[in-house]
Amino acid sequence: MLALYEEYGLLEYLEQVNALIRAGKHFGITCYFYEKYDIRFMMHEHSRRLGINNKRQAIMAGGIRRHFPEEEELEVIVDGLNLGRGMSFKNVAGGLNFGGCKATVTMGPLDLNNMEMMGFLGFAIDSTRDMTGPDMNFPTEMSDVMHREGYSVQYTGGPGAKTGETGKPTAYGVYLSMKQAVKFHEGGESLAGKRVAVAGLGAVGWHMCEYLLSENVKLFITDINNATVQSFITQHPDRGITAFPVGDFLTMDVDILCPCAIGGIIDDETIPNIRAKYIWGSANNQLRASSQEEEIRLAKRLAQRGICFQAEWWHNTAGVICGVEEYLYDGTPQTLQKKVEDILPTNTWKNLSKAKELGITPTECAYRTCEKIIYG
Repeated sequence: MLALYEEYGLLEYLEQVNALIRAGKHFGITCYFYEKYDIRFMMHEHSRRLGINNKRQAIMAGGIRRHFPEEEELEVIVDGLNLGRGMSFKNVAGGLNFGGCKATVTMGPLDLNNMEMMGFLGFAIDSTRDMTGPDMNFPTEMSDVMHREGYSVQYTGGPGAKTGETGKPTAYGVYLSMKQAVKFHEGGESLAGKRVAVAGLGAVGWHMCEYLLSENVKLFITDINNATVQSFITQHPDRGITAFPVGDFLTMDVDILCPCAIGGIIDDETIPNIRAKYIWGSANNQLRASSQEEEIRLAKRLAQRGICFQAEWWHNTAGVICGVEEYLYDGTPQTLQKKVEDILPTNTWKNLSKAKELGITPTECAYRTCEKIIYG
């Protein structure tokens, strides 16, 4: 195998990838390639530990997202590994006995009527033993097609599922946990009058904004698609909503920053310019880091500036709870809502309290809680 990499001058590249796998303590990456449609599937497996004896076909749980063909492969791998690592911890936070992983697929737009494409993606997920749900750049309808055509029952979160798509429960869980964070620091959980900036009005961000408006916050919104921003404002008239440029998000003069789109936005360069008291959103991997240690370091820098932040996988776990409620229990919106309300606020309060008691950041505290479970 190494001789093959050497023949094509890829030994150095292979070592780069292996170094990333080692740094994140990953199990590895499983790859499939469908030449006819140039589909490159990678399953980034972080840990199988929690799911290895769960008596189900799927021993891991993590979403599937699409990357564009022009994207650099190494960047896709970094994204997948970071997300897969986060899923291991997210599943612990949700009380779910699945290991953590993330599937990335580099391809053009998915044609839901192309059964060759759909069959390949169904085969890949089944072969890697993942329970998944459509993530960025994949339509949620793909799950319904997988079920209808008999390609895979491992896909969840389609519009046809009784529990529905995962965006709204994810937003609800983040919203409930945000209220707990405010209560912890200010004594009351009401968000009324708070200035909140939300970046990203996708499947989660749109619903997040609606939950925030239910408390009469002063809402600032942005998205890479300006038409989406204008549509939200039009559908919520006379609410005093302010649109702002995407690039201004981290420097907004607000109480709460709520990132609900792409991650990797908080680093050593951006932290000094943040003016908010809280960073609390649904976006995965908000800290620009490729390892647990680097996340903890950046979280400390935020804490030193008096900013309340905890690793997002501790409070954005309602999406995977939704998937499991469909996959295992054939649940309903009511059974799902109860689980979200039982788990997310309590977890957040316990984590913030324990972090304060130990004198560490909420991010480090959440990692400590999960490490023994995942790594043994």
